[in-house]
Amino acid sequence: MPTVDELRNEIRVAVGRYERLESTAFTKESLAAICEAVGYEIDHDSFPSKPEMRAGILYAIGERDVNDPSQSEQAFRKAELEAIAAALSEE
Repeated sequence: MPTVDELRNEIRVAVGRYERLESTAFTKESLAAICEAVGYEIDHDSFPSKPEMRAGILYAIGERDVNDPSQSEQAFRKAELEAIAAALSEE
């Protein structure tokens, strides 16, 4: 079973970003790349907030019934990372 850090790096690589050696949450740029990969449209000239992008990603892959940023204030949980990684591997 992969760790949260391994899942984050798997997702980063799947969307053309670089792996990170240290444990870090996704940057706005990484979240924007994930949004694009899962088909959630954002404005690349002025990125939305991280909660808005996290909510949109989860909504786009069917993990949430509503696109509500207030439900995505915190970093992705492990189960959410697993769902994102699975969705990206299907692409």
